[in-house]
Amino acid sequence: MGNIKFNYMYRDAGNYKKFASVVFSNPELLTLQSVAMRLANIFSEEGLFVAHQIRVPEVFLYARGNATSDDHCFHEFDGVEEALEAASDQHSRSISEFLAEARTEARRGWIPFDPHEAMFQRVHGAPQAGT
Repeated sequence: MGNIKFNYMYRDAGNYKKFASVVFSNPELLTLQSVAMRLANIFSEEGLFVAHQIRVPEVFLYARGNATSDDHCFHEFDGVEEALEAASDQHSRSISEFLAEARTEARRGWIPFDPHEAMFQRVHGAPQAGT
């Protein structure tokens, strides 16, 4: 089994979607079925998670500061597939390392944030008012 592509998306309350993926190395030769099952058990019942907690890029539909009433903080697991392309994880994790990190974060609990609040901007690097 080659590298494994983790597919996910952001879906706002209006059902508009934006898809993303990260390719992880797979030196342990885990099967797609095994990875998918583990991720389904890690994420919420609906497959939801907070992207920055598992260090994958956030793919919100809104630009920073332009959130609407349809926007929220959760991303959604969309599946895994075998990848022919090279690993693309910015943190050089294997799929096993990613699974371990996701499991740890799920145990800590997914920490929701309101994309409309200034705290979201501070956490994500946007300048604070008056600075």
